[in-house]
Amino acid sequence: MKKKILATLISSAIAVASLTACGSQGAESASAATTQKEEAAEAAETTQATETAAEAEATGDDLLNEIKERGYIIVGTEGTWSPYTYHDDNDELVGFDVEVAKYIADYIGVDVQYSETVWGSMFASLDAGQIDVVINSVSYSDERAEKYDFSEPYNYSQHAFLALKDNDEVNTLEDAKGKTAANDPTSSIGKYAEDNGAILDEVGEAAQAVSEVRNGRADLSFGTTVGFADYLKQHPEDEEVFKVVVTSDPEPNAYIPVVKGNEELVKVINEALAQAREDGTLSALALKYFDLDTTQG
Repeated sequence: MKKKILATLISSAIAVASLTACGSQGAESASAATTQKEEAAEAAETTQATETAAEAEATGDDLLNEIKERGYIIVGTEGTWSPYTYHDDNDELVGFDVEVAKYIADYIGVDVQYSETVWGSMFASLDAGQIDVVINSVSYSDERAEKYDFSEPYNYSQHAFLALKDNDEVNTLEDAKGKTAANDPTSSIGKYAEDNGAILDEVGEAAQAVSEVRNGRADLSFGTTVGFADYLKQHPEDEEVFKVVVTSDPEPNAYIPVVKGNEELVKVINEALAQAREDGTLSALALKYFDLDTTQG
């Protein structure tokens, strides 16, 4: 009898153990299945996010969408370079580039917010995302093109230099070699001065450059024919003090740089410039600020 009872107990224990093991395996299987599903869902979400980011990068519409969503485009400009970007007698920011920026903003369907800063820090602001574009008659260069995409050119000009009228040592571009030129070393005009052998007297603004030449601390200052013509128009008394020597043929001198990866913004800027050219706005602005049409090359 005892043996029968013992056998029954052993059988029952085996059965319980078997059921327990089956239950444990079932729970583990269910848990593993749930984990696999969660991991698959996470992988799908990651893949989707990656594809979305890649698509946004491919279309280059992030910045343009951001501009539209915020309702205004932030434009970097100097505000001290007449007639391109300066303050009038009422301290209003005006100028050729200022109005070009406004036209582009209107085309996009947003307002424009100007961020005035010195030329030397303009591209740093662009790199940091503090401004969306620079509209300041920026020249194209291969070096800049490594970091930025450029719009089509929207204005043309000629290089020239300003010197004292009685300075007989500087009458041609070749004469600039070895002479001191008051220019910003970070600007394309400053590079033009150095490329032609001038030694830079580093200045940040056009008014300071003129002062350096007037006081004899610099032999000359490079700029554009339009810029110097405007200066003499504003200061007719200086026509007997300075001479302007033209040093190049007309060439494009105004592009709009945008940080690479924003192709859609560049595209819409080019569309706006094309419309401004076709409807006569660019020519009218050039005549307004320069007294001649400099937009056709």
